[in-house]
Amino acid sequence: GLCLLILRLFIGVHVFLVSCALPDSLLRRFIVRVMCSVLGLFVRQSDPRLRDVNVRVYIANHVTQFDHNVINLLTSCNTPALNGAPGFICWSRGFMELGVTGSRAELVDSLKVYSSHRGNPPLLLFPEEAATNGRAGLLRFSSWPFSILDVVQPVALQVQRPLITVSVADSSWITELLWTFFVPFTVYQVRWMPSVPRRAEELSEDFALRVQELLAMELGVVSTRLTAADKTEHMKRLRHMSRLPFAPASSQPLAARPRMPSSLTGGAPEDVRITAMAQRVKEVLPHVPLEVIRVDLAQTNCVDTTIANLLEGRVPFFPESKEAGTDLPAPSTSQAAAASGIQGSVAVLPSKPATKQFAKSPEQRHLSLQERKRALYDYARR
Repeated sequence: GLCLLILRLFIGVHVFLVSCALPDSLLRRFIVRVMCSVLGLFVRQSDPRLRDVNVRVYIANHVTQFDHNVINLLTSCNTPALNGAPGFICWSRGFMELGVTGSRAELVDSLKVYSSHRGNPPLLLFPEEAATNGRAGLLRFSSWPFSILDVVQPVALQVQRPLITVSVADSSWITELLWTFFVPFTVYQVRWMPSVPRRAEELSEDFALRVQELLAMELGVVSTRLTAADKTEHMKRLRHMSRLPFAPASSQPLAARPRMPSSLTGGAPEDVRITAMAQRVKEVLPHVPLEVIRVDLAQTNCVDTTIANLLEGRVPFFPESKEAGTDLPAPSTSQAAAASGIQGSVAVLPSKPATKQFAKSPEQRHLSLQERKRALYDYARR
């Protein structure tokens, strides 16, 4: 793999120079396609006669960072740059710079003007707006690509690669390129589908949903309602959870495990918010380890839900030692003094310490739970 990577890096430079030197033509696409096969990129297409030369907009599913380059080896098309700053990197990757940095409405207007000139190549758009592995389902199609013209042609794209997965979430295009050079080969299968016209008085959202269903049936996957924003939020949560101290299945108590570094707990605004919420839960349930509270808060994002989960026993934990405060939720001396200064004299909540051993009978466990809940409610009222 390393030998292939080093060799293909030198060959890739020649492929880039040849693609820049030759004008866009059938000869250029043939030469570059042959040179890409040396790089391990094999492109196959089925039913090329279905490709309509009169269609100005191609709609494809998004699998890798180089889908537009692969389809450009089969036919002349342009993909507008939606993300990233314009410049040499954007141009070298094969994107078309429109100079539009405003809203999507301005982008659609610019693409309509572009498509109105018959001499321009067709547009290749990816309504998913985010790459997936293409094995489970399609992200919800955005409606703006279907507002440009009334006729589009779907393109089903499937990618196969041995040993290494095709697409990895949050992976940069440079990393994907290096892995493409590292593995023996990557096969892109392009299937042209019949063009789909817009129905009479059909909204762009309905048009996008109908094309999405057709592509999902062709690929044999599910047509989901998850958007690219949902994927971005999911990846943020995964990155956040990866920094939290998960509790592995071992006999070591949670209280004895190392806590998170302060650089992680107080860095991002999300960590600061979780830490503040964890302190609120810790004041109510001082016998619960802070790590357990943070892990559950990252999932529930609600102080009340986390307290209920800890009281109902849905989140297992080992109570902290007596020095760390294993007493039941009762106001401390400073808390009682502060409360008496504001609201008058408040009686300290009478409660007995938490049992050190797990009750054997269900009746005793239920009674202990009811007592603790009642003590918590009394303390919250005060």
